[in-house]
Amino acid sequence: MSSRPLNLGQLLHEAVAAQRHGQLREAEKIYGRVLEAAPDNFDALNLLGAVKLQQGQIGEAQRLLRAAVKANPRAAGAWSNLGQALHALKRAPDALECLDKARSLAPDDVNILNQHANVLLSLARPQQALSEFQHVLASAPHHVEARLNSGLAQAMLGFPQRALADFDAALQSAPGHPGLHYNRGVALLKLGRYVEALDANDRALAIAPEHAAAWLNRGRALAQLNGLDDAIASYGKALAIRKDYADAHFNTALALLTRGDYGRGFAEYEWRWRRSGMPAQRSRGKPLWLGEYPLAGKTVLLHAEQGFGDTIQFARYVPFLAQSGATVVLEVHAELKPLLRRLDGAMAVIARDEAPPPFDVHCPLGSLPLALRTELATVPAQTPYLSADAAKVARWSARLDALPRPRIAIAWSGNPSHDNDRNRSIAFARLAPLLAAPASFVSLQRDLSGEDAARLAGERRVTPVGGELDDFSDTAAVLALCDLVIAVDTAVVHLAGAMGRPVWVLVPFAPDWRWTRAGETTPWYPTAWLFRQSSPGDWDGVIARVADEVKRLA
Repeated sequence: MSSRPLNLGQLLHEAVAAQRHGQLREAEKIYGRVLEAAPDNFDALNLLGAVKLQQGQIGEAQRLLRAAVKANPRAAGAWSNLGQALHALKRAPDALECLDKARSLAPDDVNILNQHANVLLSLARPQQALSEFQHVLASAPHHVEARLNSGLAQAMLGFPQRALADFDAALQSAPGHPGLHYNRGVALLKLGRYVEALDANDRALAIAPEHAAAWLNRGRALAQLNGLDDAIASYGKALAIRKDYADAHFNTALALLTRGDYGRGFAEYEWRWRRSGMPAQRSRGKPLWLGEYPLAGKTVLLHAEQGFGDTIQFARYVPFLAQSGATVVLEVHAELKPLLRRLDGAMAVIARDEAPPPFDVHCPLGSLPLALRTELATVPAQTPYLSADAAKVARWSARLDALPRPRIAIAWSGNPSHDNDRNRSIAFARLAPLLAAPASFVSLQRDLSGEDAARLAGERRVTPVGGELDDFSDTAAVLALCDLVIAVDTAVVHLAGAMGRPVWVLVPFAPDWRWTRAGETTPWYPTAWLFRQSSPGDWDGVIARVADEVKRLA
């Protein structure tokens, strides 16, 4: 007696019903039965592929969906599903190609357009992605995912206020969405609204307590509010969830260093190489040295890895290594090469694009405090360790000698791409109370915003020389001719400190780690006097105190 033939249509109907009710295992079994009977059945291939996607079995999903589009290349949904699988496999260009095909077959499908825009976003094409998200939202104003990702595109484009508006709008439709609360917190951090950012991350964590990135950003908000102990605890929560979370390790390092715990802090600081946004590190072809053994008789390549100020700060270790018997080759930014040639202890100083002489080991400059076991009480602070070139001083004397004393060099903003630039830089207009003091001011500012440039051009009390500084050897010569330096946390401060010049540092409420968490001094530069904000953003109070001190000095 023959068995009844399978009713494939009925089986597919049962499988779809099970899938809709979340019974994925049952749906998977039924689709499998269909494919045993009809291996090229498009519906079973496509729908089982979608089940595998839901289950996180991405490789198997891709195999099934490739078979599905081969069976029916005119099915937009299958191309869309295959695009999602490839996107999950981090094959964004291939995913975009599939979604292009899906869009050509179903140009009015907002979900396909949304997926296409998501891939554009992952390819760092936020402007195109934003345009497509806006098309989705024009047709479906309450499409939560499109609204969320529109906010992410706005954030990538540097518009955190617009991003925040998108996240707020999406929360109207999905108040329990942890990703919305988290990304709202990211935007608030960018805007410097740290109390609100803390609240947003707390809301995300109330819904999703295992959200490691929310614990990280909660810690970042606390750190900006000077709650370092609580910040470290938050980073610890993130690390309990993801032990290798480099961003949490790195932020832990910053908090520990600010607190003065250099032993643990510099060990954690080594995670900086693996944090988000860091480019792949260049292979040096020789062993990395982190202080495991003495360097007597060996040649070590020390290489700059961060900004100008960091390089100047950590260059202080070069004489100590040379005294220990090491031959030191120092690789730095081209702008610093003429200045650092005057540093004792380096056999050669080369620019980053120059080939080094033969060496045995290498060490990034920022790793030297770890390698040499620096503690707060043992910071090598013998200054000056840098000096100005006499010929450059003579050249600049012709320009500056006519200015009445005291001559005060000033710098009020740093690199705008710096993570903390919002907090450390000041608009030139806010310096007006300082400029009223009886002194000659020399602006070292090289990069100027449009508003700052216009105000500086009309300010007779300031002599601008920033545009005439070819490199840091020029900056050093100007500093040598000035009686005092007043600046925010930039390379100018480090150079003045390294030269042993009097320098007054304008420090934000949440300071960079090298300025420590409190007090008027730093172990790194004995000639520095720190003027700290008493509350976040209070530059007016800082500048008023500095202006009073300048009047006393004059």
